[in-house]
Amino acid sequence: MTYPLYASEWHLTPTATTAIFAVYPVVLVVVLVFFGNISDYIGRRAAILIGLLASLSGVVLFAVAPDVVWVLIGRGLMGVGVALSLSPATAAAVEFSPVGQSKRASSITTAATALGLASATLVGGALIQYAPLPTHLNFWVLALVIAVVAVFAWFLPRRTRAEQQGRWRPRALAIPRGVRKFFAISAVAVTGSFAVGAIMLSLGTQIAQTLIGSNNALVNGSVIALNAAAIGVTAIVARRLRPSSIVIFGGVFATAGMAVMLFSSEQQSLPIFLVSAVLTGIGYSLLFSGGLTFIAVHAPIHHRAGMVSAAYLIAYLFQGSIALFLGATATSSGLRVTLDVGAGIIAVFSIAALVLAVTLGRERPAALAPSGA
Repeated sequence: MTYPLYASEWHLTPTATTAIFAVYPVVLVVVLVFFGNISDYIGRRAAILIGLLASLSGVVLFAVAPDVVWVLIGRGLMGVGVALSLSPATAAAVEFSPVGQSKRASSITTAATALGLASATLVGGALIQYAPLPTHLNFWVLALVIAVVAVFAWFLPRRTRAEQQGRWRPRALAIPRGVRKFFAISAVAVTGSFAVGAIMLSLGTQIAQTLIGSNNALVNGSVIALNAAAIGVTAIVARRLRPSSIVIFGGVFATAGMAVMLFSSEQQSLPIFLVSAVLTGIGYSLLFSGGLTFIAVHAPIHHRAGMVSAAYLIAYLFQGSIALFLGATATSSGLRVTLDVGAGIIAVFSIAALVLAVTLGRERPAALAPSGA
């Protein structure tokens, strides 16, 4: 869902809007630090169900929220929910795929994320613009969707061979020595994609309103939905590429997309802004799915969820920090300056991911390579 929807009722500043956005990754990071590997012990199904319950509780708080405090608490619960369910769901997608199809699992994960984002922005935008209770009804719809997902999750296998034996206890997330280079590529690429998301999700509708001049919630939501559609289509199309190639192209498209977004703000052109939404969506998709593919291909089976959690932890930590920083910049200096700063941040991560993919992408993990390799 997009959270600037409350701005029309409560007149939130960009700082307040991005604070609502940033609470989620901040809480998520804390939970990942202590519980990031829990599904490697209690099972994917159990962790996913606990996470969905927390998310459902957070969405209900959104639906009944009388003020911003309730929204912040609800957003925190949603961070708990995603922290507990996203990594095991990603790992489960790999483990339940046919042998040799781990790259397809990463593409499906990216496409599913994009489908959810597109559906949320389109349905949310329509409900906000045309339905009664514009700041509450859409969250009741989301609560229903989460409940349905929980029903499906209930029928997942209770245990899999990928789980660790023994009792779980909180411990630091550890990356096996032989795959740390590949984890570095993954973490930088996923973080770059999340930096794009920090701009599109926390400030995208305000950019459309303030710099482009669009005041229709459905139209503004459609911009983010178009971005999400580009993410989903790209994830499916690019699944046959090498992981290093996916990340390299992702860095190029993310940087180009932000350059076009800057140009659209200068021209105050909605069509050009739509082009930037497509380009940044392609960049996001390639960086995100490419980063996950490195883990899917190279992670030891009993460390897979922990490595995914570690990559998400780094990415969400930077996303929350970037969102808060950009929100403060937007309040003090305006959205145009914020776009310049955000474009620079995304360029740094995109180029770093590109360089790592070029230099390390052809190497094989020493700990997992066949004998004699």
